[in-house]
Amino acid sequence: MTARGTTFKETMLGRVRLAGDEADRPVRLDLLARADSVLLPHRTTTARLTGRIRIAGRADDPGAQGELEISPLAHRRIRYRLAFELEGRRLHLDGWKSVSFKRPVTSMTVLPYTLYEDGEQVGEGTLRFPLATGLLPFLTGFRFPRATQAAAGRHLAPRWDGTPGRTEVWYTTLTDPATGSGLWLHHEVVAPSDGAPAYAHGWIALFPKDGPAEHARFGPAPWTAGPDGFTAADTSATTGRLTGSAGPFGWALTEKDQGPPLHTFPRWSWRRPWLPASHMLPATRARYSGTVRHATGELRLAEAPGASARIYGHGNARRWAWLHADLGGGDVLEIVAAVSMRRGLDRLPPLVFLRLHREGRTWPRRPERTAVGWAGIGRFRADIGLPRWRVEGRAGLRRITVTVTQPPEGTLTLDYTDPDGSAAVCRNSERADAEVRLERWWGRWRPEATWRLAGTAHAEVGDR
Repeated sequence: MTARGTTFKETMLGRVRLAGDEADRPVRLDLLARADSVLLPHRTTTARLTGRIRIAGRADDPGAQGELEISPLAHRRIRYRLAFELEGRRLHLDGWKSVSFKRPVTSMTVLPYTLYEDGEQVGEGTLRFPLATGLLPFLTGFRFPRATQAAAGRHLAPRWDGTPGRTEVWYTTLTDPATGSGLWLHHEVVAPSDGAPAYAHGWIALFPKDGPAEHARFGPAPWTAGPDGFTAADTSATTGRLTGSAGPFGWALTEKDQGPPLHTFPRWSWRRPWLPASHMLPATRARYSGTVRHATGELRLAEAPGASARIYGHGNARRWAWLHADLGGGDVLEIVAAVSMRRGLDRLPPLVFLRLHREGRTWPRRPERTAVGWAGIGRFRADIGLPRWRVEGRAGLRRITVTVTQPPEGTLTLDYTDPDGSAAVCRNSERADAEVRLERWWGRWRPEATWRLAGTAHAEVGDR
């Protein structure tokens, strides 16, 4: 039997009195809770919290993280512990709802809390769940997804079946919240079109917040297929773990998946490789901990946000752009826009595959909508260039505009070799900026959500 978890969203409003302030300030919390088991009221369930905390005039942190203890019967409490940034300071929120059967509504909707900095109290306040506006979205927002780690492991297994002229990729990108550095790990198997033995190779690249990117390659090395991801020489990308060395680099990381698999291309294209290539994420998001040794020091990661992805196909596109954007609160945007090398398809404008995973759902429902829509009726289009590129389009009652900026000083240029021996070049930045604007049609286009990422978007532009 497949294990299931529980996810739900919660919004709370209230006020806080910070040390040094003469008056209370309005506070809003928008949280996403994820538990690895089904929530049952007679048991104690622990869930991971991510989301956004806003304190009027002082803080707006979309990357808040923490833990939720749900124990309404066993311990008669629901405890929230959350870490967030306030003007460059790291604060911790600690509070709980004391469940009372004499006052069930009040006790389940009122959250007194205290704010701490380095163990010292720096504020206190009260949050309330807005029953009138929040109850229906809260109840209808519950989801019971299958265990993500098992699903992710299933998608890490190699796809290559020995056919010449194929390439397969496992890659990971992440951002260290402590230093602002970006990291890129690329693992690839190439089966040459002329029938020569397949080989494995790849690279690691570090993008410091201040200074140029550093990188080193590993391989080529003989490829021996295993059941659990990529393994070649002393480098591996397997379920829950990434290890290896290249030049002055050495790394040992653990990976904790968060969220369901996300197919950027149609799901059938991953099972049946009829398209020039297919792309997917074993999990929409992940957290990475461990160490990365490099030429000038060591980077220590603790719950750094990022994701791993998979590619299987015949080689690189003629021209392409890629974006992975962790939007906070469990929301993720993935984009691949590309011009194929296949005759006929190479005359089309870039085909756009865009997937917005938001509030536990993915829009558009089918990835074909963004690609076929552009080719047929012009709904999605991409303007690919550097240092800035753009994607915009509409599906159903929503439309989206995405603008990505890759800073020249933080962009690394690397070359690829396809199975047929032809060359391609990519320009990658794990410290890109992105602005995402989502609108909904209600008689006219109205803003639904806006995200602005400064130095935390992962992006790439490639060509021949």
